[in-house]
Amino acid sequence: MKRYMMRMFAALMAVGIHGTAIAADYPQVDLARAEEISTGRCFLCHGVDGESTTALYPRLAGQHYQYIAKQLGDFKSGRRQSDTMVNMAADLSAEDMLALGVYFEQKPARAQPVEDAGLAAIGAFIFSRGNEYSGVAACASCHGDKGLGTSALPRLAGQVPQYIERQLRSFNTRARTNDNAIMHSIASKLTELEIKGVALYISSLN
Repeated sequence: MKRYMMRMFAALMAVGIHGTAIAADYPQVDLARAEEISTGRCFLCHGVDGESTTALYPRLAGQHYQYIAKQLGDFKSGRRQSDTMVNMAADLSAEDMLALGVYFEQKPARAQPVEDAGLAAIGAFIFSRGNEYSGVAACASCHGDKGLGTSALPRLAGQVPQYIERQLRSFNTRARTNDNAIMHSIASKLTELEIKGVALYISSLN
C-alpha cells in the first residue's frame, strides 16, 4: 500500500508539472488546454481571468466547475439558446468543458462595491427572507447565505448585477431555455425593484 501511494503521489506530481489540475477537490483535467481555449476565445467577453470585460457578460471566476461544464454542454446541444455561445461551444469536447470549468473556478472571485445602499438593502431582504406576500422564496434557501451555490447550483456572489437582472427577466419570460423550471416560478413573482435590489446585493457578496 505504501509503495502504491508513493507511485500515485509521483504520478500526480508529474501531471502537475505539465499543467494538469491535481487538487483533491478537482477532477484531473488539462489546464494548459483550458488556458489555450480561454485566451483564444473566452477572454473577449469574460476576461483573461473570468472577471468579465463589461456589464454585458457574466463573471466566470470562482464559478463551480460542474456548473460551467453543464452550461457549455447545454449551449452546445442547443438546450440553452445564445447564438454567440452556441458557436463558441460547438467544437468543445466534454473534456474541454470540464477543464474550462476547473480553470475558471480556480480564478479569484471579487465582490463589487455598492453605490446604492438602500436598493441593496431591499435586495438583501429578498435574498435572505424572500417575500411571503407574493410567494417569492429566499434566494439563500438554494444558493446559500453567502450566495456561494453548490456543484449543481451556480455561485451568485460577486456576479455582474446587470447580468443577474437579465437572467431573472429571461427566466420570467422563459427566454432562458434551460434550468428554468424552478427559476421561472420565482422570477415571475419578482417586481422590477426586487430584481434590481437582489442583483445589486448579490454583486456585493464574496
